[in-house]
Amino acid sequence: MPYVRSSAISRIEWTSGTLSIWFHETGRYDYYGVPESVFHEFLAARSKGSFYNMYIKDRY
Repeated sequence: MPYVRSSAISRIEWTSGTLSIWFHETGRYDYYGVPESVFHEFLAARSKGSFYNMYIKDRY
């Protein structure tokens, strides 16, 4: 369970297609059907919030 440096996100986890994101303000949200490659790209992204908004939000 990688903890990340982000003003919006505290932790990101991926298990069998489920991406779990812990937001500082609202807690944990699960996103289903997320490829593992997207998880790794998310971890590598310079801005976690921007990546979330562009590639995860409203897609999964």
